[in-house]
Amino acid sequence: MAVSISKTPYGGWQGCYTLSNGKIEVVVTADVGPRVIRFSLPGGANLFYENPKGMGVTGGDKWVNFGGHRLWHSPEDPVRTYSPDNSPVKVDVLADGVILTQPVEPDIGIEKQIELRVTDGAPHMKVIHRLRNTNQWAVTFAPWALSVMASGGTAVVPLPPRGSHTENLLPKNNLALWAYTNMSDPRWTWGNKYVLLRSVPGAVPQKIGASVPDGWAGYVLGGALFLKMFSLKAGAPYPDYGSNCEVFTNDVMLEVESLGPLAAVEPGATVEHVEDWLLFGDVSAPARDIDVETQIMPRVHQAIALTGR
Repeated sequence: MAVSISKTPYGGWQGCYTLSNGKIEVVVTADVGPRVIRFSLPGGANLFYENPKGMGVTGGDKWVNFGGHRLWHSPEDPVRTYSPDNSPVKVDVLADGVILTQPVEPDIGIEKQIELRVTDGAPHMKVIHRLRNTNQWAVTFAPWALSVMASGGTAVVPLPPRGSHTENLLPKNNLALWAYTNMSDPRWTWGNKYVLLRSVPGAVPQKIGASVPDGWAGYVLGGALFLKMFSLKAGAPYPDYGSNCEVFTNDVMLEVESLGPLAAVEPGATVEHVEDWLLFGDVSAPARDIDVETQIMPRVHQAIALTGR
């Protein structure tokens, strides 16, 4: 079926838009944002976290974790990063998607925009993030795309290809740890080829960052696999000790994040960061490497063929 787009209320917000192609369903907010508040299989449960204290809320001068998918700029800063997105956004409706543009952030001078393009007849959506510097001076930052997932699932991050000692004398990749990262926490599984992080309600925060040349990360919840694909630009600097992928969890949700290169953005210039999202059903939550190989990697290969990445 062709892509359908309709204006609908959702979660207490009156100005939302629902996008569907018979394979995936997407809801974006217009009263706040830009946010993608829902991503699901047709008639299925929302894979994104919805904050019950934030649903339907508008206005105010404090940042609200509504849930869903959002666009930030990295490195994380208590002032710049947490600029509120509590006001209405401009919505341009396209034949196959929408463009959501936030008013320029006061005192920060950055304009955020998210463009969504739903593929006809496939469980796929292209998500184009843009950050425009409206200041009169250059600002150094990286685009940072955060998908906030509902609790109870398992995140998957692939490690770079493994090899032998004799042929790999130099380090292969990085792993960034935060002060609160506890590698002995049982929610982690450190495999030979994949890192798994389980989301457990009520648990304390955990986070890692990594350089992921394979350019994908996933989350399995309730038999559905959310897969996001992104790029790693060779030789470019990345935030957080070279991380283009991060996963974070706390007591209510888990974030699957991708980042673009860190660069000085000149006045009037725009940086772009592109993700491809895919959604597959009938996938069991992995507990070890072999589960990823049998349950998830066939879908990753499908995604590569579909997106051309």
